[in-house]
Amino acid sequence: MFKVNIREDDSGRRLENSIRYSIANPKAIGAGAEAVLARLCETLFIETLRRYMRLLPAGQTGWLAGARDAEVGRVLALMHQQPAVPWTIATLAHEVGISRAVLAERFRQYLGEPPLAYLTRWRLQLGAQMLSSTSQSVAQIASKVGYDSESAFNRAFKRTFGNPPARYRNETRPKPNRSKRAHG
Repeated sequence: MFKVNIREDDSGRRLENSIRYSIANPKAIGAGAEAVLARLCETLFIETLRRYMRLLPAGQTGWLAGARDAEVGRVLALMHQQPAVPWTIATLAHEVGISRAVLAERFRQYLGEPPLAYLTRWRLQLGAQMLSSTSQSVAQIASKVGYDSESAFNRAFKRTFGNPPARYRNETRPKPNRSKRAHG
């Protein structure tokens, strides 16, 4: 949780006033009021993150501090938008226009791990989320998150989560309610 003051400048005050108006007068907006409120909430969240990142101290570490750095932020965006691409340090560094050594150093500085270790963790988190929320096969998920083979995904997944993907899926998916009585 973090707190950011949006009343510091005109743009923040306008955003606050828009939200107050929308909440106080939902009928005044009419058709589309729900959509407007949803977008305002998204805008407030994004603006809050932007302001929070801007106010982080220079030596701050972590994902948001890394995202604030121009090159590390672009690398994070590439990894998050295209996790299945067979990224290497060289291709990532080339994409953002810095050397491999500088990228590796900055990534470690902000995130405490090398870029490819972060990418592996991200891919496995995506895989875990897909296992819990979709009925796609393990092979399909492995491919979507950047693994060339199901067996490589299985090994990496088990190393990280302690269980193979199929067992993880069975343990994390909600069980159907079987207590319903049959009526005759």
